[in-house]
Amino acid sequence: MSCIRFNTPAQRAQMKAMAPSMITAEQAAELHPAPEVTDSKIARIRLLASDANPKIRESVASNHHTPVDVFEALANDPDDGVRACVARNEHAPCDVLRMLVQDPSDTVRGFLAINFFIPDDAMSTLSEDDSATVQRLVRWKRELADV
Repeated sequence: MSCIRFNTPAQRAQMKAMAPSMITAEQAAELHPAPEVTDSKIARIRLLASDANPKIRESVASNHHTPVDVFEALANDPDDGVRACVARNEHAPCDVLRMLVQDPSDTVRGFLAINFFIPDDAMSTLSEDDSATVQRLVRWKRELADV
């Protein structure tokens, strides 16, 4: 099942007509501020990063508040899904993203290729990747940037 949604012209017109009455992201943030990041939250993140369940580790790898050393450890996780979550996390440090350029998984390198926060040198390496999938994703991202 695809997560891409194609709206009809009528649906787009209806959404456009409703837009003025909708709440903005800024208004929503003011009404419902994010909870403070506390030392206990960081401690929980560290604890969950070593959980036996890779899905739990994926949630840590996707978190915006994951500490650098935890990102580094998760970038070396034996599970491809965990490493893929690090690769697509826009808050992962550049040095951690660079580590993943040589990952054995096409999926990890593919997610890395579409992360808009990947350093230029890492993107250059990915543009020469042996995987046709990774190369297509690199070209796709470049085309998006040119639009």
